[in-house]
Amino acid sequence: MRYFSLYLVSALIVVFVFQQVNPSLTDNFALKSGEVVGKPWTLLTSIFLHSGILHLLYNSFGLALFGSILEGRIGSAKFLWVFMASGLISGIVAAFFYPATIGASGAVFGVIGVLAVIAPMMIVWVSYIPMPMFIAAVVWAVGDVLGLFMPGEIANAAHLAGLAAGALFGIFLRGKAPLKIMKKPGLSKEKIREWEEEYMFGKK
Repeated sequence: MRYFSLYLVSALIVVFVFQQVNPSLTDNFALKSGEVVGKPWTLLTSIFLHSGILHLLYNSFGLALFGSILEGRIGSAKFLWVFMASGLISGIVAAFFYPATIGASGAVFGVIGVLAVIAPMMIVWVSYIPMPMFIAAVVWAVGDVLGLFMPGEIANAAHLAGLAAGALFGIFLRGKAPLKIMKKPGLSKEKIREWEEEYMFGKK
């Protein structure tokens, strides 16, 4: 299986190197609310730009970890669709809240949103505390809601938009996947139940 999540991480790193070599790249392809109508492609190009090494590392780690997990569950094509669509939606929302934004955070939160729905009981660590995936998503969402009232350098609204978009995509995927499995011949109810426990609830 091809893990495009890792290819995307490589792309983020390569683009960041180019940003350091040619700083005008950031200015030309960042998402700017005042220019987005005339330069709609920046809704996507801004996903691959980052403001600093920590910004890049956080997003790369989240994409490599959660992206590879999601891609392994739903396949590369659906994963890429989720990533780009979540990034696009978060960018549209960000344009209403911030003068300029860059980064893959909204797209990564979209990936997290899908996992929170299709694998809610999968255990993840948040600040050294293990918790189910859906609880972790709620914790991160609450942090971003609070961040809306304490403006800083983090595009909290974009995070929330990406997370919400991902959750909606997850509901769609969760609703369609069992139908596909049940249409396959030769599967007993026990096999279907085993698949649901592994795919939906993170059990093995």
